Amino acid sequence: MTCWQRPMHAPLHNLYFAASAMLSPVLPLWLELRRLRGKEDTKRSPERYGIASSNRPHGMLLWIHAASVGEANSVLYFIGELRKQFADVHILVTTGTVTSARLMQARLPKGVIHQYVPIDTPQATHRFMRHWRPDVALWVESELWPNLIASADRWNCLMGIINGRMSEKSFRLWNKLSSLSSVMLKAFDMVFVQSDADALRFQKLGAQRVQCFGNMKYDARPLACNEEELLQLKQAIGTRPVWLAASTHPGEEEEIIKVHDILKQTRKDLLTIIVPRHPSRGIDIVQSCGKIRSALRSKKQPITSQVEFYIGDTLGELGLFYRLCNAVFMGGSLVKHGGQNPLEPAHLSCAIVTGPHTYNFKDTYENMERERACVRITNTNELAAQLSVLLANAAKINQLRQAAKTYVESKTGATQKLLKALAPALMIREKC
Repeated sequence: MTCWQRPMHAPLHNLYFAASAMLSPVLPLWLELRRLRGKEDTKRSPERYGIASSNRPHGMLLWIHAASVGEANSVLYFIGELRKQFADVHILVTTGTVTSARLMQARLPKGVIHQYVPIDTPQATHRFMRHWRPDVALWVESELWPNLIASADRWNCLMGIINGRMSEKSFRLWNKLSSLSSVMLKAFDMVFVQSDADALRFQKLGAQRVQCFGNMKYDARPLACNEEELLQLKQAIGTRPVWLAASTHPGEEEEIIKVHDILKQTRKDLLTIIVPRHPSRGIDIVQSCGKIRSALRSKKQPITSQVEFYIGDTLGELGLFYRLCNAVFMGGSLVKHGGQNPLEPAHLSCAIVTGPHTYNFKDTYENMERERACVRITNTNELAAQLSVLLANAAKINQLRQAAKTYVESKTGATQKLLKALAPALMIREKC
């Protein structure tokens, strides 16, 4: 039996499935509450119930599910390569957030279909599968929904996990639900993971036919930017010292403001750029700045000589800000969020500083530290001290920038390995 010839799987039965079916009547209220908070797309809400807004194309269909912006970004290059090597295969991409949907609409190749993933109820997932009938389904990283997996399994869909990762925190959670996670993971025909540690965790949870190909995010193209906008911002900043706090989370901006105050004691014309993980928080950050002069990018407010904080509260412009700032602090790491992806700034030769909480990218940050491709700090004062060194020492910042670029370039190749492994599945289904 080849790795893509499906074994028979036991039905996926669990209290989860009964509970999710019972909760179905109240889920519209939950979605409405999310909509009021800007977390649901009103115009496309039927998709969340498995009601498609596009027709299924004729021929073979490959379905890729990515949870949010990070996972969606990681597969854009993979999708482009798929289109080159398997031009006759149609591609459907699902995500679960408004921001990821906007990203996909802007960056997906022409002809690739995007839909919101259905809520994880038996009814919604069945409608979704009945309409799309994918031949092959790929889950990105660890976005695992039991009803969705069960529906795909019942429809005899070849299933794989790509760029799989399993943090220690997620592993402990799924291990407590081992009766569910074991049967669920055994439904996958192949699991392609980022690291040996991820492979071990998936295997302990019940996954079979696990292979480690590395992290596809290393193969991603550098984030794009508008060159005209970049030039305008560079002209506005001029020779001012500038640093970036990227993908920040609640509780971090207050610490960033403290760092700014410390640095400003010796750099009177300092400019601090803050790009929140969620752009909708821009106004809140301005309020946190208090009397300190700030400007919102979403309002097209200019960077004048009086502006000390520039808030990048727009979607999809991190590539612009990484190019503006050589020194970058990666958010989600001063608070217990687990850090943010350091590979995007590494691709653009940024000097990367991170806080202590990076468990979401544990292996990546540990490897980068060993290669001296990033610097870890433990608190606000250390962050200010490290940035002070970098802003004052061109040789030091250039050394860190080059190390980050060298590191990320040395780890490429996972995407081509994955495409080679998937080729039998795509060819088998094309013949069916």
